[in-house]
Amino acid sequence: MVERRSEQDPASKLTRQQKGRLGEEAACDWLREHDYHILKRNWRCRSGEIDIVASHEGMIIFIEVRSRSGTAQYGTPQESVDIRKMQQVRSTAAVYLQMTGEMKQQIRFDVIAVMLDKAGETVSIDHIINAF
Repeated sequence: MVERRSEQDPASKLTRQQKGRLGEEAACDWLREHDYHILKRNWRCRSGEIDIVASHEGMIIFIEVRSRSGTAQYGTPQESVDIRKMQQVRSTAAVYLQMTGEMKQQIRFDVIAVMLDKAGETVSIDHIINAF
C-alpha cells in the first residue's frame, strides 16, 4: 500500500517548539524596537523558565511569550497564561533576582501575545504591561 501525502504547504507543519521560537524572536525584535534591553532568554532554574528577562527605564521585566497560529478558536495567546503559570514565573523570577543580586530592583511581569500565520509569519503582537 502506498501512502499518499497531501499537497499542503510544508510550512503549515510547524511544530509547537518552532512556533514558540518564532513567537519569542518576534517578541524580542518588538522589544528592541521599543528600547528594551534583552538581558536573558529562556532563563531556567529548578522552579521553571522565564522566556525573556529585559530591562527598560531602570526596571527589570519578566516576560512570558505566548504564540498561536491560525484563528483564535481556542482563545487568544494571552488567555493561555493561567494562575499556575503566573505563580511559576513569579517564583522563577525570585530565584533570578536572588542569583543576580538585584533584589532591590523594581520589577514587573508582562505578557507578549504573538499571532502567527500558518507559515510562521507574525500577524500581530500584543504587549500587555503589568499583566500579573
